[in-house]
Amino acid sequence: MGKKRKHTEIIEPTKKDDSVTEERPKRTLLGWKDKIEIKETEAPGVFRNKEKVLVTCSRRINFRYRHLMLNVVSLLPHCKKDNKVEAKSSKGATLNELVELKSCSSCLFFECRKHKDLYLWMAKSPNGPSVKFLVNAVHTMEELKLTGNHLKASRPLLTFSSNFGKDAHWKLIKEMIIQIFGTPKEHRKSKPYHDHVFVFSIVDDHIWFRNYQVGAFPS
Repeated sequence: MGKKRKHTEIIEPTKKDDSVTEERPKRTLLGWKDKIEIKETEAPGVFRNKEKVLVTCSRRINFRYRHLMLNVVSLLPHCKKDNKVEAKSSKGATLNELVELKSCSSCLFFECRKHKDLYLWMAKSPNGPSVKFLVNAVHTMEELKLTGNHLKASRPLLTFSSNFGKDAHWKLIKEMIIQIFGTPKEHRKSKPYHDHVFVFSIVDDHIWFRNYQVGAFPS
């Protein structure tokens, strides 16, 4: 006797709706990415300090002043160093272009004249204000003793003497110093520690700058 044939059910193919197309997953170097990324967005109204400082000097600068500039660069992790600038009448426009190219907002310019006088320009770019200082009593880190051993690229604490609150120009200089010498929080090159202090004090119309390490007292 012959075998009976099995009855198979015929399933009709479903028609796809061409009007609705699925989104194609993104392709990365590690393969296809199906998961939806959740981006962390900052809360509206939260201020984030993105201060960056350009540090440069003029040509024909003395070796002593060049070492001083390098010491300042080592103390400011949020600064950028650039090549020497010609000390001419058009140096203001040149510095503004360099600050814009480096994506900075402030500038520290060390200008040497007659190979003995050092002037420090501290400016906010591009609309100012700017302050010019005559630098005296220069002592580099290599010359000093008991320099301490604080962590490099750590955030400093800024302290000011009470004289900065008397006149309007001292208040302006204090605000510029806070913006330029204060390391922004959570900067990619800084470390989240406070182990040294920048001290700015006014004595006889001169601003004295000191860097102190914060250490534990021996018991």
